Amino acid sequence: MAKQLSGAGLRGQVAGKTALSTVGKSGSGLTYRGYDVKELADKCQFEEVAHLILKGKLPNQQELDDYKAKLRSLRGLPTALKEVLERIPKDAHPMDVLRTGCSMLGNLETEESFDQQQDATDRMLACFPSIICYWYRFTHDGVKVDVETDDDTIGAHFLHLLHGEKPRELHEQVMNVSLILYAEHEFNASTFTARVCASTLSDMHSCVTGAIGSLRGPLHGGANEAAMDMIEKFDSPEHAEKEMMGMLERKEKIMGFGHAVYSDSDPRNEIIKQWSEKLSKDVGDTVLYPVSVRCEEVMWREKKLFCNADFFHASAYNFMGIPTKLFTPIFVMSRLTGWAAHVMEQRADNRIIRPSAEYTGEELRPVPAISER
Repeated sequence: MAKQLSGAGLRGQVAGKTALSTVGKSGSGLTYRGYDVKELADKCQFEEVAHLILKGKLPNQQELDDYKAKLRSLRGLPTALKEVLERIPKDAHPMDVLRTGCSMLGNLETEESFDQQQDATDRMLACFPSIICYWYRFTHDGVKVDVETDDDTIGAHFLHLLHGEKPRELHEQVMNVSLILYAEHEFNASTFTARVCASTLSDMHSCVTGAIGSLRGPLHGGANEAAMDMIEKFDSPEHAEKEMMGMLERKEKIMGFGHAVYSDSDPRNEIIKQWSEKLSKDVGDTVLYPVSVRCEEVMWREKKLFCNADFFHASAYNFMGIPTKLFTPIFVMSRLTGWAAHVMEQRADNRIIRPSAEYTGEELRPVPAISER
């Protein structure tokens, strides 16, 4: 008989093994292959962390140079994919655009064997910023952008395509940190989706497409968009506190707070909050960052709920001129590394993931004749 799982949403249940990350178990609260995420965000570029997660080790200088050169060479988009992106409506959700773009890429550059899994992953890592920015600039600005930039990093490549000019060093730094913070997070909903798909021996593009679909939801990746939609309505910290108290009284869902695994704090929030403050000072902001801080204070005082990684990402992205609807696609550009590494890990020691369910329906009964129904 299958063991019944009592935890709601399978929280607290061990569903498999991974050597990729710890969440809520280490001194820092989050490590990638044994390295504290805070130290990685302070000392590394995202491409170094991607190399670590996907290939198992931090690269030396030559390996990093070679890896970045490979990724730069893979930023272009096939004509057929551009044509598909041009047909997607302007009001489509960008996560739907990425989901379609990933699926179309899988049709054009199908992973024929698991020997190609690293190349397929590197290709997606290189061109996901190209996919979302090509669609956005075409549908919103009427411009067919040249997606093959010479920017040194993925974060700079994204900002360059989005704004039509090379980003400032500060903005590239923040993007680098953001991508590192979102890169991997154990068996979250989207990663588990990817692993379930991988367990059927499906291809990498199908696994990633499914993961994008899971990340799209507001209870997962969409939380940063929801946080931005809320805080931009407040014109002062006092206004924010008044409105939030009303939301709490009405028992409305407030996004960007609490976490399924962390109990006291999210280590990623401390890092991105500092960068949000730097960006706030850089642009002369006197509202958005103070409002965000007051929201954090109210939620902790009233509910003992802490900000998760999504909350201060909202203001940080806003200060860099990134449209709210593109927040979650940035998450995809980063978490792809974790998804793909989990797919590879699942494939290396595979058994199909097929849990049992506790039946709560009717007992066995006869089928009545149609005249008796």
